[in-house]
Amino acid sequence: MDKRLNYAPCGFIAITYDGVITEVNQTFLEWMGYERVNLLHQHIEFLMSMPNKMIFHSYFYPNINLNDQVEELFISLKHCTGEAIPFLLNGKKYGSGEVECIDCILVPMKKRVDYELELRSAKKQLEAAYFEKDQALVKLEQIHLEIEQKQRELLNINATLVELAVTDKLTGLKNRRFFQEQLEEQFAFFHQTAKPFSLFILDIDHFKKVNDTFGHQVGDEVLAQLAQILSAHARQEDVVARYGGEEFVVILPETGVHNSLMIAEQLRQAIEVAQWPTGKITISIGIATVTEKDNDVTILKKADEALYASKENGRNKVTHSDTHSDRHANNSDN
Repeated sequence: MDKRLNYAPCGFIAITYDGVITEVNQTFLEWMGYERVNLLHQHIEFLMSMPNKMIFHSYFYPNINLNDQVEELFISLKHCTGEAIPFLLNGKKYGSGEVECIDCILVPMKKRVDYELELRSAKKQLEAAYFEKDQALVKLEQIHLEIEQKQRELLNINATLVELAVTDKLTGLKNRRFFQEQLEEQFAFFHQTAKPFSLFILDIDHFKKVNDTFGHQVGDEVLAQLAQILSAHARQEDVVARYGGEEFVVILPETGVHNSLMIAEQLRQAIEVAQWPTGKITISIGIATVTEKDNDVTILKKADEALYASKENGRNKVTHSDTHSDRHANNSDN
């Protein structure tokens, strides 16, 4: 196995079409506490509880056989201690010469839905039906229908989990992970079409003073209200996200320097005149517009430097990285 794949920041397992493990990387072994010899030539269901086997049979195999791949399957695998570890699994058929297998990438997930409770009743009925299958074929058919219903529910739960994974709990905005993914997509679109996009980084002026004076609960209310204002002023195609703390980011597709400055100034003014539980709240904004020389690191750096310039020039201001010219009509120092 390639060294980079062996120590990649994700788990890797290759299985035969029958589910027998033929390769496993060191990252997965270290996460799960196994030695390589413990897993090689074992069936992958060795790592699964009964509910997870049911999910694997009703979702993984049908999708692999129909589409040659499986995307974003939430599943729990057993640590060597017996603890259930939740993973996001992507699988894809691989065939080259005599080698035919299914490659599986596993990423550990911090959040999981306790769907075992949802399936407990159906599981017991299914086990009883298999035990008495010669006498209960009609009942077994009914159980299969119930399993299909549970599978549909599980797919809905998985969709909810995906949404939760990219949503900031406090503000309801998208989170930094989602923003980074969208930024990469914007760069891909820019390189295909040469249509520019712009990026805001903004934060609340003197937010520490808000927390120190009114407490963190009120500070959270200010963050949530700011998120509402950002969402209300965003265009349908814009991406608004909480970057961290009191910092927020906005991606503006197909928006150049002039329009980005105009939109930022409108946003700054809307926040300045809004009613806040703490009295007046203002923000500082840094803007960068993409160029051929940029990547996701450099454009963020340029926007951050523009934000710093807004702070240095008295706050409650808008600054573009290309001009570093203050577009704020109100020059009061906040």
